[in-house]
Amino acid sequence: MKTILLFLSFLFFTDASAQTNAITAAKQERFKIAAEMDYSVKKELLNKWYPQCIDNMYGGFLTTYTYDFKPTGPQDKFIVTQARHTWTSAKAASLYPNIKYYMKASANGFHFLRDVMWDKTYGGFYNLVTRKGTDKSNPDAPKEAYGNAFAIYALSAYYKSSGDTGALNLAKKTFLWLEQHSHDPVYKGYYQHLKRDGSVVKRDAATPSTADLGYKDQNSSIHLLEAFTELYAVWPDNLVKERLEEMLYLIRDKITNPKGYLTLFFTPDWVPVSFKDSSEAVIRKHTYLDHVSFGHDIETAYLMLEASHALGIKNDTATLYAGKKMVDHALRNGWDNSIGGFYDEGYYFKNRDTISILLDSKNWWAQAEGMNTLLLMADYFPNDAMQYYAKFKKQWKYIQTYLIDHVNGDWYEEGLDKEPQRKTALKGHIWKGNYHNFRALSNCIQRLKKVNGKGE
Repeated sequence: MKTILLFLSFLFFTDASAQTNAITAAKQERFKIAAEMDYSVKKELLNKWYPQCIDNMYGGFLTTYTYDFKPTGPQDKFIVTQARHTWTSAKAASLYPNIKYYMKASANGFHFLRDVMWDKTYGGFYNLVTRKGTDKSNPDAPKEAYGNAFAIYALSAYYKSSGDTGALNLAKKTFLWLEQHSHDPVYKGYYQHLKRDGSVVKRDAATPSTADLGYKDQNSSIHLLEAFTELYAVWPDNLVKERLEEMLYLIRDKITNPKGYLTLFFTPDWVPVSFKDSSEAVIRKHTYLDHVSFGHDIETAYLMLEASHALGIKNDTATLYAGKKMVDHALRNGWDNSIGGFYDEGYYFKNRDTISILLDSKNWWAQAEGMNTLLLMADYFPNDAMQYYAKFKKQWKYIQTYLIDHVNGDWYEEGLDKEPQRKTALKGHIWKGNYHNFRALSNCIQRLKKVNGKGE
């Protein structure tokens, strides 16, 4: 009997020791990946942009660069890119307080938004200006909810990092401007396209069928959600909370298709814009308006959970499992099982059993968002059959191999496995900055360093 007890004790301690070793190895692996990402953020991303992209002559940021980071072109200034650089540099200033020019860069961005891009006559932010600051926006819709959302996002982050109440006041002013002009009190959500005076742009018979003018859409909606999440953290106002909840439930329960992907565009009363009953030729002509965007789906899963957490919703399993469904759909239908990476576009053609990949390129922002959300899901569902953590590691390897330019810095616009010509394409332009990849990397670094994961 004594021998049996000794044997059982040996087995118990051996098993416990093996379990301890496995936990230690897992932690070490997470710390190793975090260190790799931290190096990449500091030495292959932020240092390539700042301080060189600060426009010391006219304010704001230069955003158009060659593959080897030489400024090029007229350097028009787009509200989205200017705001994203302001946000990124504000967050970098908090993460790396010993590097002083991050805060200088963010302050420069705030001043440009306030002094140049804000319309002092009618309010709201212009969509596009020249490098010197002259309005260059589309006269049919010079202002957009999407761009103003990113201004709120940036101003809130800059206020949080700097304590500059002027930034918070402008964020509040922008939110209330959208409330007055863009918010739909009847059908909820926000109108995307606005005239200079804030009046809503409506579609008419002359609007091309391929244009998004006058539609509501998922992209402005998810980034309004993102902006209100950032704003609510620094201004816990009841109306901000109400709109944040409204956008969360609208995106989760209306914009997200039952299969687990986002419908891209809607009429103002939230009827989906769909061409699925048309001929394949018509469908392909209108794919901008109607396709499956795996990158947006996997990004939205993260943004919904971030919003739910900011709202303090306890045990929000509805949002958690809605996000999981979106991630699983993207992995089953838009994930490259061989080397990793999410494809750009898919479509469910009528009378076909499976999704068709329309565009198998792998843009940089979707890969960044995918990596961030895979790690988030891995921490929520460590034993899930989808093997999120293994796919997260595969995605990081894919990014290191095919997206990060280890010589010139930053990321290529598309993965070189599919588009090798992108190696010498523009490294930056008004639609490509560093916000997606910086946010993904910084989020992953912080999450990997948590002992127990649980990616709030």
